[in-house]
Parts: sequence; C-alpha cells; structure tokens
Amino acid sequence: MFGKVLIANRGEIALRIIRACHELGVQTVAVYSEADRESLHVRFADEDVCIGEAPPVDSYLNIPRIIAAAEVTGAEAIHPGYGFLSENAEFSEICSHLGLNFIGPTPEQISSMGDKSRARQKMKDKGVRIIPGTDGVITDINEARKLAIEIGFPIMIKASAGGGGKGMRIVEDPDRFLSLISAAQAEAKANFGDGGVYLERCIHNPRHVEIQVFGDAHGRIVHLGERECSIQRRHQKLIEEAPSPALTPELRQEMGEAAILAAKSIDYVGAGTVEFLLDDGHLFYFLEMNTRIQVEHAVTEVTTGFDLVKEQIRVAAGEALAFPVNGSESFQRRGHAIEFRVNAEDPDRDFAPGPGKITTFHPPGGPGIRIDTHVYAGYNVPPYYDSLLAKLIVSGATREEAILRARHSLDQFIIEGIPTTLPLLRRIVDNKAFLDGDIDTGFVARMLSEIDGRIEV
Repeated sequence: MFGKVLIANRGEIALRIIRACHELGVQTVAVYSEADRESLHVRFADEDVCIGEAPPVDSYLNIPRIIAAAEVTGAEAIHPGYGFLSENAEFSEICSHLGLNFIGPTPEQISSMGDKSRARQKMKDKGVRIIPGTDGVITDINEARKLAIEIGFPIMIKASAGGGGKGMRIVEDPDRFLSLISAAQAEAKANFGDGGVYLERCIHNPRHVEIQVFGDAHGRIVHLGERECSIQRRHQKLIEEAPSPALTPELRQEMGEAAILAAKSIDYVGAGTVEFLLDDGHLFYFLEMNTRIQVEHAVTEVTTGFDLVKEQIRVAAGEALAFPVNGSESFQRRGHAIEFRVNAEDPDRDFAPGPGKITTFHPPGGPGIRIDTHVYAGYNVPPYYDSLLAKLIVSGATREEAILRARHSLDQFIIEGIPTTLPLLRRIVDNKAFLDGDIDTGFVARMLSEIDGRIEV
C-alpha cells in the first residue's frame, strides 16, 4: 500500500478521497488554488501545497505544478478524482514516466476510450449497438453537413475528447448546423484542449443508464450494476438512482455483459463507467466509457456495500479486487438509493451560476441519509469551478421508501446566501412522473417549459 497520496482535485471529491486514504492508513497531500485556501480539503489533508491562482489552467490543470507538489512532499501516488486531469492520458503518462502511481487506468486505456469517436468504432467492432453517426472526428464542416443530412435531423454534435455536456449541441434545423458545430468545437477546445467533434443521430428523450465496472491488474473485470441518470439539465446530471426503475433482470444482464465487453476490450484496470442510451423500445446503445470515478458513485456504494474509492487505491497499489466476481459468486444488491446534486445555480434563471457566501448551512441527517460536501456556513463559493455544493444520497429498502426519505431530507436541507437547485429538487420528488419512474432525459426541460417560467409539478 502507498504511504502517501496526493489528491489532484478539490471540493467534495477531494474530501472523499482523503477519508478513503485515512481509512487505509495512507497519508494525504492536498493541492489548492488561491481561491480554495479556506477549503475543507486543505484543512483535513495531512499536508497541503498551493499550486497557483484561481483559474484552473493556472492550478488544477497545471501538470508541472501538480507534479512538483508530489515530488516536494514525497507522494508516491496521485489520485485525480473526477473532472480536471482525471481522463488526461498525458498526465497519466507523465506520472508513470516519473515513477508516480496514477490512481486510474493506463494512458493507453484512457486514450482508447477518451476519444469518443474511436470508442464508438471499437464497440461497433465488438458487436455492441451504437447510435448511427460519423465514423470519426469531423475534418471538413461542409462535408459534415452533408453527412448530417444523410444521417437525418435532429442531429447531435459531440466533443470527441470530452463529456459532462461540454462541446455538445442538438441541431434541429439544418440551417443552424454550421453555427452550432463551430460553437461546439470552440467549447470543446476551451474545456478539453481538443476541438474535435463527431455526429450522432439524436434519439429524442431516451433514458440514460450507466453500468459501473471495475478491473484489476490480475485480469479480473466485474460490473456492479446500473445507475439511472436520466434527470439532467443541459446534458448534465441532477439526480441518479440505483437500480434503474426501467430495467428488467434480462435487460440488466444484457447491459452488464455489454459493459464488461467494453472494459475487457482494453484490459481495463480501475473504476470506470460504461454509459448507454435506452430508447422507448428498450433498445440500448453504447454512448461512451468514462475512465474515472463518477460523481454518482455513491449510489452504487450504498446499494452494494463496497467502497469504490478505497478499491481504486487498493487496485492501483497492485492488489486484487475485493469484489465477488459476477456469476456464481455475484454480490447481492440491497435496497434502493437516490443521489441529488445540490448546485449553486438558479433554476429560475436558466441555471445561472450563483457564487457567493453561504450564510446558513444545515444538512439533514438520520437513517438512510448520506451527505458528501465540502461547504459550510461562511464558505465563499468561488466562480471559477463546477457549481456542485453537496450530494444528498438517500436509501431505503424500496424505491418508495427512498423517495419518502428524500422528500423529508430535501425539506430539511437549508442553504442560505446563494441560489441553489434545492427548490427544483423538492419539486421533482413530488412530480407524478418521477414517482412512477416514468423519466427520460427530457424530464427537466418539460418541467421548466411553462411560458411564465414557473416549474410545473
């Protein structure tokens, strides 16, 4: 096991990794920008190093400064968390070259699935259903428009190197294709350093279902079931749950087998997620593979009893997976879990970011309630980073019990001083379609579609 791990991230995921390291008896190093000097991950790490000014390019995306911090503190490994450098093959390769253990997959595995267009082709070759689209990254915009017409509108433009809704546009009108593809390329370049995009046919209002996979260096690859991630705004998730109310045992098995096939195709090591779109005919399509821990990993932890972050660290240290293998030794999933992302955003102003000082912070508690957060009363939410403030994870023996706990927990969750998504989340858990499990990726847009701007419940 490692003696010391540097966490190349911030916020709640940095705290989550610190806790996992301490439970394993591992010392931790926090890195922070000048804007995060008062952040809790700095307070609770064993050591801390300031790596630059507030903009991510000067701090959390600055590879030389992060490497220097690891060398100065004597860290043996680097955990990238999610976002920032977590799926950066160059960063993983530099760590390996310098003798630092990257707690994640190899550079080759990251590259193989990080290029979404290449990943699509790989899955197609393996017999996994993919959404009709272009075979590679677009090099000629005018030619791409012709291809879009052949594929059929509406069309989805997607960043080849990215995720999280960045570099993504839906084109309904062919006359807007050129302007929207330029916008997608610019956004992809700004967020991922790569402006490459590809095209997919747009499947209107599908379900978004993902499978958690895990591999070790001893050749074992398992899946730990699915997560329903359909409730989104601007292609970014708001609520996730496990298990999905849409999957039958047969469909769950089929999707799990496809996810393992994807992971095995690159001999995957570490935590990863294979994402699918599920249409109204219950046909599923490979979307992408994320080669990192997910924001929503907690719902899988709650329903399986496995600590995925500790397992990441153990596997990176060369240990074998502690999970039972799928099949005769398969784990037994317990109950139902739902995660709510509480963001510093104003749903009534098109989810405009709401940085500022939190004057009151009162999280809920009780059986079946977990809070993952890095904020507190008096904390100043900086404007430079992702708006996530906290994750509320509720669980129960059934989905109905989990929703009941969610309703009480959201009512008792108080954050004052800045706008948050709490009012929207409270309305969602009272929505009949949500209660019935009748959800898809267009759910939030429909709720917010009233002309006067009110949320329809």
